[in-house]
Amino acid sequence: MTDTGHHLHAIAHAQDGTALAYQRWGDGYPLVLLAGQANNHHWWDGIREDFHTTHSTLTLDYRGTGDSDKPQGPYSTPQFAEDVIAVLDHLGVERADVYGTSMGGRVAQWVAARHADRVRRLVLGCTSPGGPYAVERDTSVRRALAQADPEAARQALIDLMYSPAWLIDHPGPYATLGDPGMPPHARRGHLVASNEHDAWDVLPLITAPTLILHGEHDRLTPPDNVPLLAARIPHTRTHLFPGARHAYFEECRTEAGALVGAFLDERP
Repeated sequence: MTDTGHHLHAIAHAQDGTALAYQRWGDGYPLVLLAGQANNHHWWDGIREDFHTTHSTLTLDYRGTGDSDKPQGPYSTPQFAEDVIAVLDHLGVERADVYGTSMGGRVAQWVAARHADRVRRLVLGCTSPGGPYAVERDTSVRRALAQADPEAARQALIDLMYSPAWLIDHPGPYATLGDPGMPPHARRGHLVASNEHDAWDVLPLITAPTLILHGEHDRLTPPDNVPLLAARIPHTRTHLFPGARHAYFEECRTEAGALVGAFLDERP
């Protein structure tokens, strides 16, 4: 365990004994930040600080990533959600705000549906309900990401995450392109977990007020999923970021951070 001032980096254990690395920064009401598929907590580098005026931020390295154990699997979004609850239990956190982006938004759906009493407010970013009703990315996107040449696939992912205009002024490195230390079995497991996500039937069980955010030009997770989520989750409002792609939370950081912060701080 390393505890440097207001930064705590430590280990909790999942129900099956898997070691889960987590990171808690700052003081204030807990805000759980959930990263995208095959990424560790560094997804939130340079963004989490925006919330520290009112919240402490809590991240974890999903099983298969970062400093967490990397079991053979299988992996699933409901399992990741139970891992989040295990970390909250370990810390004695009874209720928290939850903000999940991309696959993290899929995980957050399960956290908020299965453990409604643990979630005060919910933010879902660039995500989808999964299952037969979700709007999937088109085959050209899938092909671009599955290219045999790793550098070509990486460039395709960068193009899906950020607009060309933003990339001109932000040459990288980027914290959203996957955890480079993941073993192949864990990377495959995360892909399967995200692809097999289907929370459609449980979304109406979410009781937390919910903010749904999305980039207008997101081809990785099409924004047509926003009205689907909004129709299934009882108390929602939505916002699209003009011109943004998948990583709206980074590209539109100032606006997105302010929107999320204002939503989380509303008095019921």
